[in-house]
Amino acid sequence: MIQIYGYYAISKNNLNYVCDKYIYNMVNLEWYRTFKSVYKNGNFSLAAKELFISQPAVSQQMSMLEAHVGYKLFNRKSKGVEPTEYAKLLNNLIIEALDRLENVESGFRSKALDANRLITIGVSQHLFTSLASKLIATFDYIDFSFHENDTLFDLVNTKKIDFAIVTAKYDTFDTIQKQIGEMVQIVVGSPKIDANELQLQIGNNNADAIEDWLNEQKWYSHDSGIPHIKLFWLHVFNKKRPSMVPNYIIPSEYEMLEVLTQNEGIGISWDINAKHFIAENRLQLLWKSAEMPSTAVYLLSAKNTNFNTIAQDVEAALTAVFR
Repeated sequence: MIQIYGYYAISKNNLNYVCDKYIYNMVNLEWYRTFKSVYKNGNFSLAAKELFISQPAVSQQMSMLEAHVGYKLFNRKSKGVEPTEYAKLLNNLIIEALDRLENVESGFRSKALDANRLITIGVSQHLFTSLASKLIATFDYIDFSFHENDTLFDLVNTKKIDFAIVTAKYDTFDTIQKQIGEMVQIVVGSPKIDANELQLQIGNNNADAIEDWLNEQKWYSHDSGIPHIKLFWLHVFNKKRPSMVPNYIIPSEYEMLEVLTQNEGIGISWDINAKHFIAENRLQLLWKSAEMPSTAVYLLSAKNTNFNTIAQDVEAALTAVFR
């Protein structure tokens, strides 16, 4: 009988050996895998089928393993093989570590498959550039589509796309919605604008003078109905309609900001869209206050899909944009 004390085993013949050599001096990890399969199945043929290799390959690997450890591991029988006492000891020593290693391998393989899978993401055209760069840096294959909130919800709910980035809250049984951040409206202007008068009136909290200054400027908008500007005016000046009229309408907020960097004028933008323009001094931050409108941004996905790992990575990448 063999007794085990820590890393040492003592046989009836008082033969001592250190089991570390099995773990650290092993030349080929596949020997362990093959040993595990033979031990479990009690048969070289069954092990070969399980491992998708030939029976001679199984026999060769076991011979090499026996030569390496210096002990016979299996006795051949009429139907299969029977493990020796040394095989039982080896199995007890390596099985837990080998299972952990195979679980790690399986996790990495699953993550690699997730990373290489084409995923479909819907987003508003106005938010695409600000949010997409983080996703493109994370995943190898993405099919983007541009839609507004309700259409995006319908596409996710019917599982026609995997994920959607929306700014409205949907409470349904078949979808999962997680907030990934919040964005705030700000007033930005081209570098050429002299904003000293505006800053003076903001400091004086003179709403009428601020509104007069804004009305005198050239305005850029990304929507002819100017709902974003109306919302701004309602929150800041408590007026349903502004008296200004946009000079230029460019149907993408990010492209509107890009054009504004090269011309003179002002516009209202979500802060995540404008922040890198401001950081690079390509636009001025003219006004930001607690009274300005804000909205939550959500990641929407369908329930009961195999995207747990992908969803976590998408969520993490998008959340980073709002930090």
